[in-house]
Amino acid sequence: MDNEQPIEAKQQKQSHFPWAILFLSTVVIVVTSFAYHAYIKTGQTIKQVGTEFVRTISAIAEKFKTGTITHTFIEQIPDISSTNGDILELSTSRSEEIFTRSDSKSILWDAVDLGTTVSEIRVPVKFRYHIRLSGNWRLATKNHVCKVLAPPILPSLPPAIYTNQMEKSTTSGWARFNKDDILSELERSITPELEKRAGDTKHLKLVREACRQSVADFVKKWLMKEDYWRDDRFSSILVVFPDEVKLSTDQELEQYSYGPTVKLN
Repeated sequence: MDNEQPIEAKQQKQSHFPWAILFLSTVVIVVTSFAYHAYIKTGQTIKQVGTEFVRTISAIAEKFKTGTITHTFIEQIPDISSTNGDILELSTSRSEEIFTRSDSKSILWDAVDLGTTVSEIRVPVKFRYHIRLSGNWRLATKNHVCKVLAPPILPSLPPAIYTNQMEKSTTSGWARFNKDDILSELERSITPELEKRAGDTKHLKLVREACRQSVADFVKKWLMKEDYWRDDRFSSILVVFPDEVKLSTDQELEQYSYGPTVKLN
């Protein structure tokens, strides 16, 4: 009798042992299944994120390729313009402008010279230049260079005349008495004459490089906004104007390489 009790207890213990193994096995299988499912989902998520990242990078890069960059830039001009309206101010210059007018008269079939009236005005003038944001832009890219064919440089009219610094002089011939009239006529002609001078080759040449720099800074501001002003993307800008070179297509602009560029700094 004494020997049977331990044997029965031992058999009872042995009868419960396989159930514990089965329970633990089930737990392991369930946990493993959840872990595997989570692993699969995580892998799919990582793959989706990677795919979306590649797709996004490709889409961004496409926006800055020759053929599409012009459209991208024009779409965002209102967001990067710091001026009001359609004007992008580029440069100013100041110079002293001289205006002269003479009037000669003779009688008796030019046999008798009555003299010549000569009037002169000297005045400092400030010229301002701009381009129209709604003008024709063309952009192209090659070898980390953003090439820009900008709208034409235009004078902002009328020029500013420093009337408080104006100097006038007039002389008349021995038989002439119209020097005041000639001087008044000359003064009235100053504004329309200055408007002509503002757009001539001489005055445009004085401000061209400053205008080029201003356009480059404007485009650079846009590239920085898009995080594309970097040495692994765009690191310099080349700007040309329509009166400097005739470029009919994006491909011609892409191949163009003459002129100074704005470097990465």
